[in-house]
Amino acid sequence: MNRVLARNLSKNVCGTRILQRTCSTVVTHEVSSSGSSESNAIRNSTDDGPQHDIAIVGGGMVGIALAASLASKPLTKHLNVAIIDNNPLLGRKNIIEKGHPPDPRVSTVTPATISFLKDIGAWKYIEEQRHAYFDKMQVWDYTGLGYTRYNANDVHQDVLGCVVENKVLQSSQLSCVQESDLQKTVYPARLNAMDMLPSSSLTGLSEVPSSTDLFMRGRLAKLELSDGNHVYAKLVVGADGSKSRVRELAGIKTTGWNYSQNAIICTVEHTVENYTAWQRFLPNGPIALLPIGDKFSNIVWTMDPKEASDRKLMNEDDFIKAVNEALDSGYGPNPETTSSRDSLSWLTGDATISAKERFETPPKVVKLSSERMMFPLSLRHAKDYVSKRVALVGDSAHTVHPLAGQGVNLGFADACALSKAISEGIALGNDIGESNLLKRYEAERKPANIAMMAVLDGIQKMYSVDFGPLNALRAAAFHGAHYISPLKKRIISYASGDQSLPLFS
Repeated sequence: MNRVLARNLSKNVCGTRILQRTCSTVVTHEVSSSGSSESNAIRNSTDDGPQHDIAIVGGGMVGIALAASLASKPLTKHLNVAIIDNNPLLGRKNIIEKGHPPDPRVSTVTPATISFLKDIGAWKYIEEQRHAYFDKMQVWDYTGLGYTRYNANDVHQDVLGCVVENKVLQSSQLSCVQESDLQKTVYPARLNAMDMLPSSSLTGLSEVPSSTDLFMRGRLAKLELSDGNHVYAKLVVGADGSKSRVRELAGIKTTGWNYSQNAIICTVEHTVENYTAWQRFLPNGPIALLPIGDKFSNIVWTMDPKEASDRKLMNEDDFIKAVNEALDSGYGPNPETTSSRDSLSWLTGDATISAKERFETPPKVVKLSSERMMFPLSLRHAKDYVSKRVALVGDSAHTVHPLAGQGVNLGFADACALSKAISEGIALGNDIGESNLLKRYEAERKPANIAMMAVLDGIQKMYSVDFGPLNALRAAAFHGAHYISPLKKRIISYASGDQSLPLFS
C-alpha cells in the first residue's frame, strides 16, 4: 500500500552577491496588547515600503523555530526578518500560567528535535514549563494477537521523547527570538498577495536603490498585507499551515488525499503519574494516551467522522468510560504475554521475556480536564518545496497522519535544514532567494519527508482493515518489532529522528 504512496510522491522528488544597503531611517514595531505596533523594519528615505532579508509568513511553532534557528547562527543572527501573522499574542511575551490543566494541543518531540531545540536555545525555557519525558512506549491492537514495547534502554538512551504543549513550544522559541540580535518585525496581518518579477541587471540604479527599484529588477518579492501595507523581502518562507497562502500564491501544487477519519484530542487526569506513551489500534483508528506531567495525559483518538461527532458531544462520564474501554479490553481482548509469544514462536525463537517487556494496562482515566477538540485528517505533499524567492516548511509543504506524532518533528527538521542552507548561502555570498540555493534545502528534506509519509500512510492503511490473514500478519509484525532486537533498535532510532529506514539500513 505504501508502494502506491511512494510511487505517487516520488514523482515529486527529483548566485549573485547579497545586496548591501544603508539604513537612513529605522522604524521599530512591537505588537502591544492594544494592537499598536513597533518594528525593526528598514525603510529607505526614498522607499515606499520596508525591506527585509526574510519574510516568514506564519508565526506558529515551525515559523518561529526558523526565526530562532536563524537567530542562533553567526552568519544569520543579524538578518532583518519579518514575521507575518495576525495572532495578537505573537508580538508580546507569552506568560503561561502555572497550575492550570494542560492545553489539549500538544506535540511529542523526538530526541532529534530536542537536540535542535537545545541548539537554538529554546529547550531551557521549555524545561521551566510543564513537560513530560517518557522512556517507554507500548503499542498493541484490539485483536489481542500481539503487542510491542519499546524502551529507551534498548538504544542506550535516556528517553524516547517528550510531550510538550504547543503553546509552551511556541513561547519558548519566541523567547529566543526576542532576546536575540535578530532584527525582527511582527506584522499583525494576513498575506493577501505576493508578486515577483524576473531578474534583470542592476546597472543604472543608485548607490542605495529603493525597494521598488530592487523589486522591478527581480531582486525582491513584494507582499501585500491585509491591513493595506506592503513589505519587500529577498526570501518569503511559507510557514502558514496546510492551507498555505504562500503556496497558493506561488502556484505550487499538491498531491494527496483526505482520510475518512477525524481525530479527537483532549486532556485527561489520572490518580497516578503516567510515564509511558500508549497506543492501541482499534477498528476505526488508533487511540493514544500521552503523558504530559502532573498526573495529566493527552488523548489523541482517531475514528470515523460520525463516531467522532458522537464522542465529542457525549457527556463527560460516558466519554471517560469510552476512553477507558478503548485503552483496555473494549473491542477485543488484551494480549497474553506468554500465549501470544507461543503462537508465533517460529518468529521469536526462545526469546526470554523480561519484566520490562511484559504487556501492561494503561492507567485509568478519572477526569476530563479540557474541552474536546476535533479535526479532520489528511495527507498532503507539495510537488515543490521551493521556487524563486519562496520556500515552504512544515504543514505548508506536507501534512501526515498523527498516529506516530511525527508531523511537527518533520516541520522542525525543515526549519533546521532551511536555516542551514541560508547560512551556507550567505557564507558563499549568494542571493538567499535564488532557486539554486533553495534547492539544497529541498534536496535534503523532500526524500526524508516522503519516506516518513509513506511509512505512516502504510501503517494507517494496514490497520484500516479487519481481515483474518491480515490480522495475523499484523501480529507477526508486532512480534518481530518486539522480539527481534536489531529491528526494534532500528525502529526506535528511525522514530527518534534517524533518517535511515528500519528495513533498509
